[in-house]
Amino acid sequence: MVTLDTQIASSSVLLPSQEDLQAWCALALEQRTTPSELTIRLVDEAEGRTLNQQWRGKDYATNVLSFVAEIPEGILDIPLLGDLVICAPVVEREAREQNKQLQAHWAHMVIHGCLHLLGYDHIDEREAQEMEELEQQLMARLGYADPYAESE
Repeated sequence: MVTLDTQIASSSVLLPSQEDLQAWCALALEQRTTPSELTIRLVDEAEGRTLNQQWRGKDYATNVLSFVAEIPEGILDIPLLGDLVICAPVVEREAREQNKQLQAHWAHMVIHGCLHLLGYDHIDEREAQEMEELEQQLMARLGYADPYAESE
C-alpha cells in the first residue's frame, strides 16, 4: 500500500492526475512488502533550480530530485520513504524535445524517482543498467515505450 501526499507548487496546466501519480508510485514500489509513504511536490523552474543548487550544487532546474527520508531508528514508527520534487516545465520540455508522450514521460519521472527512494542509482555502469532495465519493464507494463530508446 502506498500513501501519497501531493503538493502542487506549479502553474502548469499539464500536470498528471492524483490517480496517475498514485498508480505510478504503486507500480514502482510494488517490490516493497511493507506500506510506503511519500510526498511528490510538483514545482516550477525557480524552485527546482533552487533545490538542485542547494542539494546537488547544480545551477539549473532538473526533472526529478529524490530525497530519501532519514529518520533515526526508534523516533517515528512510520513507513516514510521520502520526497520527490518534479519540475513540471522541465518534464514538459524534455517530452517535447525527445518526441515522447507527455504522460509517458511523467510516468517515467515518477518511477525513476521512486526507484531512487528504494536505493537504486545510476552512478556506475552496472547500477545504471540494473535501474534502467527495471524502468523499462515497469514502463512496458504501463504500455509505454522504452524511455531510453532513441527518439525518432
